[in-house]
Amino acid sequence: MMEKDLGRLINLPKIIDPRGNLTVAEGSREIPFDIARVYWTYDVPSGESRGGHAHKECEEVIIAVSGSFDVTLDNGKEKTTFHMNHPYQALYVGTGIWRTLEDFSSGAVCLVLASHLFEEEDYIREYNDYLNWIGCSR
Repeated sequence: MMEKDLGRLINLPKIIDPRGNLTVAEGSREIPFDIARVYWTYDVPSGESRGGHAHKECEEVIIAVSGSFDVTLDNGKEKTTFHMNHPYQALYVGTGIWRTLEDFSSGAVCLVLASHLFEEEDYIREYNDYLNWIGCSR
């Protein structure tokens, strides 16, 4: 099995202005793909987690536009956790990486930029199915 990279942080442009800061993310510039879908999660109850899946084809960029949360990425061999708490920082998650989002602060908003439209067939929602899909034996 060829191990997948466990994501990378992207520092987005931060335009400082006394009236309020601005950050921009443009597809195929700061974001390494054309953006096909944008969605966000918010009002996540204390102790709950999101994610818990991998994508076969879809790439994603995850941004904490407000508050903070942790993103744990898993390629079947190793795991890395990123603490997301800067709205000018994005986490790139490539295909075939299991992701779990947890430890949401009160008022956290998680913005996701996706390379593909929603297709249920692209999701791997059971961890053992994921391990089989990537050819990993534990």
